[in-house]
Amino acid sequence: MHREMIVVVSRDHAEALSDALLELGALSVQAEDADADTTDEVAIFAEPGEPVADNAWRRTRLITLLDPQQDSEGQALLDAAAAQCGLRGLPPAQFRDLPDQDWVSLTQSQFEPIPIGPRLVIRPSWHAPDATRLTEVILDPGLAFGTGSHPTTRMCLEWIEQCMPAGCSLIDYGCGSGILAIAAARLGAQPVLAVDIDEQAVASTRANAELNQVAVTAHSTRSGVDTPAQIVLANILANPLKVLAPVLEALVLPGGTLVLAGLLDRQVEEVSAAYREIPLQVFRSRDGWSCLVGQRPA
Repeated sequence: MHREMIVVVSRDHAEALSDALLELGALSVQAEDADADTTDEVAIFAEPGEPVADNAWRRTRLITLLDPQQDSEGQALLDAAAAQCGLRGLPPAQFRDLPDQDWVSLTQSQFEPIPIGPRLVIRPSWHAPDATRLTEVILDPGLAFGTGSHPTTRMCLEWIEQCMPAGCSLIDYGCGSGILAIAAARLGAQPVLAVDIDEQAVASTRANAELNQVAVTAHSTRSGVDTPAQIVLANILANPLKVLAPVLEALVLPGGTLVLAGLLDRQVEEVSAAYREIPLQVFRSRDGWSCLVGQRPA
């Protein structure tokens, strides 16, 4: 049986104390708003990948998962972490037992297959195949972004299933897990190139493509992308989409299609304005996010 140690600290000390606890052997540290569900609750919002506004929780509850060998030394662990950070006067920690569970099964149960449409489903490897759909993408949650659950990824997958012409060449720019490139390849795109600035994403894409037995070439954007394609997909964020506008437009062949996602509804106008060669329109909007699509003049 594991134990959790709970302590409430001010916002100025939460990060340092959390780091110190992990350095001293804690299995994990979870941060929560200690004033949640009260009049003092602080809502923190930010676009993914952007810095959070300077309105962090006034008081943070740190929930530390202890190694079983540390159960009887939890307070000593907290005292050592506090001393390492130069903190004094912390309130005594509270402890609670955490019943042993099959954590692998519990984690897997949180990820169900995601049906995209009548043809396509995203399925974790531990689930049985879905015989009602013609095409599956097998994808397990991992370090690289993209499991099909986020609205931006979902809208891109819907466009691929509903609108992508079979046999087209395709570039997935900012591939993450490779989910879009793999889905496109499974539905007939060829050749398919997936690129990302993150080497972990490139490795994940290669592994996932092999798992799905599809031909996807994946490499770092640092190697350059020289050959344009009929379809270019970029599911990243608003700021990179604006900066990369000339690059992405140049990668679309005449008569080809550009699909952009990762932008909020309120960012549609500013992102669209950055694209002067390809007029963009909203393909779909979901949960405050938009997906833009445009065709390059032939």
